[in-house]
Amino acid sequence: MILGKIWASIRAQFNKLANFFWEADPIAQMQYEYDMAVEQLKDGRKGLEIYRGLVERVLRQVESGKSKVAKLQASTKAYLKAGDRESAARFALDLQRAKTELADNQGQLEMHETAYENNLKKIKHANKKLGEVREKITRYDAELKMSEAEAEVAKLAESFEMNVTTDFGQIEQAIQGRIDENRGRARVAADMSEKGIDEIKAEERMEATLADDALRDFEVELGLVSPETSPMVETPKHLGPATENE
Repeated sequence: MILGKIWASIRAQFNKLANFFWEADPIAQMQYEYDMAVEQLKDGRKGLEIYRGLVERVLRQVESGKSKVAKLQASTKAYLKAGDRESAARFALDLQRAKTELADNQGQLEMHETAYENNLKKIKHANKKLGEVREKITRYDAELKMSEAEAEVAKLAESFEMNVTTDFGQIEQAIQGRIDENRGRARVAADMSEKGIDEIKAEERMEATLADDALRDFEVELGLVSPETSPMVETPKHLGPATENE
């Protein structure tokens, strides 16, 4: 009774170990079982081939017995026609024994043929089932890999959720801050580039006025116009930036 409990405990541990391997890689376990079944099927086929050889030998004995019976029948008839009853009787006895042996071999042949056909049918059925198992293994392997890939993609999508509380969200905020800072610098530079434009324009107006005065003086000098007839255009001279009142 104690040995029985020990054996039950050991068997339970083996079952746990087997379940662990089954759950770790079920496709590999299915492939292992499939390979084992294929090996068993191969052994069964070899056994069936040997058995068929025995059936063929019994079949040959039956064919030989039929031929022997036919010859003994012909010999018995021939001796009867010839009036040799002693020889005919001897052949008749051999014929009776040959018929008995033939009947026994025919019974054995029928039994063995039936057994062979049944075993052949079982092996064909097992072979068909193994083909279905092979297809299931391929389909399950593909489905398992696809489901694992989908789970990884889903996990990846969760880890890459972009919000300000994640590292990626903080990095994104830092990048946007740098972009805003660079744009601010560019705007300041653009605004500062307009500084001094009014002074430049005032200087250009002053130079235009001086040039007009020089031209008028040149015309007077050439006698083209007299100082009295020379138009006096009062042009406001600005030496600095113009104000809104002006």
